Amino acid sequence: MTLSITLRRAALLLLLFAAAAFADQPVKVVYQFSEGLEQASNGLRNIRNHLDADPSAKIVAVALSSGVDFLLAGAKDKNGASYADAVADLQLAGVEFRACNNTLTRRHIDPKRLIADVRIVPAGVVEIARLQAKEGFAYIKP
Repeated sequence: MTLSITLRRAALLLLLFAAAAFADQPVKVVYQFSEGLEQASNGLRNIRNHLDADPSAKIVAVALSSGVDFLLAGAKDKNGASYADAVADLQLAGVEFRACNNTLTRRHIDPKRLIADVRIVPAGVVEIARLQAKEGFAYIKP
């Protein structure tokens, strides 16, 4: 009986140490953009609010399908504001933007049309799944 209690206490201590180690890790979140400019406006605002509340968050935005439109040079929101400016501000705060190569290929979009520092990934859905399954990212679709 005492061996069982000792083992349970040891297991509890290991869990507490593991929890303490993860407590210092930043929250990791992947935002999916796949529905065009209105979703992009909402999602970029969500990311800004997210960083205002948790500046240490690690955020990756993955764009696929019509979600890549806001990442194209010259794209503007309904008020005429440049998406490139909003993206650049978020990049300065550490947000990474990734675009789906399958979408670019299917839609005949030259990768040179993407705004600065957007990384191209082979497939947007695969990148989202990888971030969730292999790197522990939470998922948000604004």
